[in-house]
Amino acid sequence: MRRGNIIKLVALVLLVAAAVALSIKPLVDPVKGIPLGLDLRGGVHLVLQAEQDKKGTPITRDDIDKAKAIISNRVNDLGVSEPIVQADYDKKRIVIDLAGVSDPDKAVDILKTTAKLTFRDPQGNIVLQGDDLKDAKGGQGQQQGYVVNLTFSSEGTKKFGDLTTKLIGQRLGVYLDDELLTNPTVNTPILNGQAEITGYDTLEAAAKDAVLMRSGSLPVSMSIAEKRQVGASLGVDSLNRSIQAGLYGLIFIFLFMLVFYRLPGGVADFSLIVYALIVLWVFYMFRVVLTLPGIAGFILSVGMAVDFNIIIYERVKEEIRAGKSLRAGLESGFSRAFITVIDAHVTTLIAAITLYAFGTGSIKGFALTLGIGILASLFTAITFTRLVLRLTVGINPKMNTRWFGVRRDV
Repeated sequence: MRRGNIIKLVALVLLVAAAVALSIKPLVDPVKGIPLGLDLRGGVHLVLQAEQDKKGTPITRDDIDKAKAIISNRVNDLGVSEPIVQADYDKKRIVIDLAGVSDPDKAVDILKTTAKLTFRDPQGNIVLQGDDLKDAKGGQGQQQGYVVNLTFSSEGTKKFGDLTTKLIGQRLGVYLDDELLTNPTVNTPILNGQAEITGYDTLEAAAKDAVLMRSGSLPVSMSIAEKRQVGASLGVDSLNRSIQAGLYGLIFIFLFMLVFYRLPGGVADFSLIVYALIVLWVFYMFRVVLTLPGIAGFILSVGMAVDFNIIIYERVKEEIRAGKSLRAGLESGFSRAFITVIDAHVTTLIAAITLYAFGTGSIKGFALTLGIGILASLFTAITFTRLVLRLTVGINPKMNTRWFGVRRDV
């Protein structure tokens, strides 16, 4: 039995050590690792203000919701990693954080453009709008140059077919926000719902207009109310300082647990390593964007995980002082501390869920990392720590109780 516990404990330690070694590279990979937010990676912070038209038409909540959805689609088409797009209904604004953006002016150009697509006859009358457009993609032209390939919906296909049938031999102007993109002559009816806008010098220009057309036109015009760029160097400095502070805190916690709780303290330190691995891998798997508030939530959850271990160990010490053996004191202490630990977890988790549900931006990040940390600490405190202590006590059930911080020989 004793030999079996030693083998299991050694295997567990080696398994955790291997997990740590194998986790370092994927977790810290700058491209595929845990995604970093604007404050850690650098990028651009934008505030777009909705503006009334010349008629003074009121801007509704529905307008802001539609604008937010369209801007979100445009951001996704830009390929920005883990963007944050939020609506401020009171001020009629949309707040956007784009981490890792290298060309903020290009992003601003695409995001705030109204992108109203229209088709006009030779007299300049609007004969078809882009509402029936299904898809738009930039690509290489059949002859030379670059084009935007348009695909209409089933209803749009019929409308476009009727239009091109009527305008054979005439020019059909294609406009984006009242700017002429192309003015081709209609030679034959286009009945298959496929059209091509030519005249682009670069694939980038064609792809840009395709993004605007594909995402749809904004219901209101947007202007830049705020534009703030966060340098990558500032983000790196913030990240380095956060990591440094976290390491100092962990070292202090490890020493504190070892000095005051002896053997259980060492087990708690070992459990904290497992806890950190679980949390970081959850961040990695679910692409949780790590920000400074998020790091604060993670560090707070580390402190709570240690606190839960302290509650359990104090209960165990009480049972041993009452005369119980190490094994019996361990089981009884965990059982008695269970309700307290669960209660603390649940109440804090409720607070985290509330913050996430009603908060915005950085508050959501803080709440999310705190919630994930709470669930991970519940697992490590109740199951992993208990398993390791059982194996340790099983190696020598008659060990001196001073290893548990209790001055009594069993």
